[in-house]
Amino acid sequence: MSERGGFGLDLPDYPWNSLAPYRAQAGEHADGVVDLSIGTPVDPTPLVVQDALAAAADAPGYPTTHGTPALREAVAAWYAERRGVPGLDPEAVMPTVGSKELVAWLPLLLGLGPGDVVVRPVVAYPTYDIGARLAGAQSVAADSLDELEPAVRERARMVWVNSPGNPTGIVRDVASLRRLVDQARAQGAVVVSDECYAELGWGRWDVSEGGEPVPSVLDPRVSGGDMSLLLSAYSLSKQSNLAGYRAAFLAGDPVLMASLVNSRKHAGMIVAYPVQEAMRVALGDHAHVAAQKALYRQRRAALKPAVEAFGFTVEHSEAGLYLWATAGEDTWTSVQRFARLGIVVGPGTFYGDAGHGYVRLSLTATDERVAAAVQRLRQAL
Repeated sequence: MSERGGFGLDLPDYPWNSLAPYRAQAGEHADGVVDLSIGTPVDPTPLVVQDALAAAADAPGYPTTHGTPALREAVAAWYAERRGVPGLDPEAVMPTVGSKELVAWLPLLLGLGPGDVVVRPVVAYPTYDIGARLAGAQSVAADSLDELEPAVRERARMVWVNSPGNPTGIVRDVASLRRLVDQARAQGAVVVSDECYAELGWGRWDVSEGGEPVPSVLDPRVSGGDMSLLLSAYSLSKQSNLAGYRAAFLAGDPVLMASLVNSRKHAGMIVAYPVQEAMRVALGDHAHVAAQKALYRQRRAALKPAVEAFGFTVEHSEAGLYLWATAGEDTWTSVQRFARLGIVVGPGTFYGDAGHGYVRLSLTATDERVAAAVQRLRQAL
């Protein structure tokens, strides 16, 4: 029973509902709305992945919670080739039904509860907080354990890292990750790194432009070659346009993984076999990832200067699919300014108190809609 006196969980209202009046205002634009608020892919799912899904469509039996051996081997090979993580044991890999359900239920599945603290980034995806609430644990915002009061720090049992970050696009380098891992391990806390934008680095982190790869928490330079108390979460939604497939996975500590697989078996949290096959093929085909990233690079190159010309400063945004921007004014004032131009943006207030004064603009719109946004922003000058 909830504190409201009835059935149901006592959770805050879903924040995106509050954008409704601004969507309505933007929809009145003569040339139609440009929705840059939610990062949902709009480009086609690669044909190689669609073909794999179709080829596996005859699937009369139950799939395995742990994932097929072939999929887990593909994930391990991907970590070695793309993330600098050699020697990952395929037994320490598990597919998940997208990454959001993983974020929401992981504290509960790890056995956290009242009295335990879940640490999340200061500016963060709201579901980290919701996951702590679902487990009955306390959610605390901090980017370093040094920021916590001793009484809170000693109760920290799980630390979320989001690098590259949503919405900020901040990338934590090897030294930063290693320090956090060392601190958390010293008190027996699990570090879980949400890395779903890792293939989408820009500038220093754009490998195809001569940059370095975004580091994983499982990278030996971070982990010291020991994956205990470390978990890495990844999603194919962004890099492969598979949001509709709900295709993601978790990898890391083999002891934790065995427990999680067992718990998910009891709960029936299983990825469909055709989706597992689509994931396996997607992880082995890097050409479509590079092609999709090139599209986002072009959209970013067009949108960023237009947003800056409109009077906003784009901060961080070193990786990922968003521009994190501020004009030094109230968030909702900025949201309305964009809505008057028929553009819907994400309010920074959705991501914590530190998001006040910011908006998030997504690169996940078609070339035509991004071009329309750029034209409107420039004409507004």
